Amino acid sequence: MNYADESLGLLARTIPGATRVFHAHHLDFCCGGKQTLRTAADKAGLDATEIAAQLDSLQEGSDEVVDWTEARTPDLVNHILSRYHARHREQLPELIRLARRVEAVHGDRPECPLGLADHLENMQQELESHMQKEEMVLFPLYQREMAHPSLPPVQMMRMEHDHHGEELAKLEALTNGITLPRGACNTWRALYLGLQTLKEDLMAHIHLENNVLFERG
Repeated sequence: MNYADESLGLLARTIPGATRVFHAHHLDFCCGGKQTLRTAADKAGLDATEIAAQLDSLQEGSDEVVDWTEARTPDLVNHILSRYHARHREQLPELIRLARRVEAVHGDRPECPLGLADHLENMQQELESHMQKEEMVLFPLYQREMAHPSLPPVQMMRMEHDHHGEELAKLEALTNGITLPRGACNTWRALYLGLQTLKEDLMAHIHLENNVLFERG
């Protein structure tokens, strides 16, 4: 396969471990999943051939053993609910608490992510509303295998996913790319570690829905 000319979404859902490579190069495989690797790499000033070689090396083995593209739709929905919906509901309250603490203690430092806690609260509200709509309206259709990519609720969820991607970009802007400053305290370190995990989880969540679940029907 010529990886450079395949879409990021296809590569992410067919090569175990590809998402780690894309995270390392800051390539958006969820909302930007329809871009080819070559196009995305060119936009980011990266070498698509080098990234393709990294993807090729993944074929030798990976610790990601579940291929969700082959899973039954009800099983995929249950995985999304337990692995991502439940996880986001655990992550965000603690991240908001940590962000409030960092802003209160270190607000006089130029590197302090002022406004981060408020932004996380907005993300929490928007994600909760989004997940409830999926759980109450869309996922029951998938559980009964009655959904289709053309359904209006699917298109609405895709639009909301694009907005979540924009919110992640704002989060990175507030935190200098989630980069710790020198001398960061343990609370600050815990906050940024949690933010990185939230970012990776949310991108993987959107990828599974946009590029796997929502393509079924």
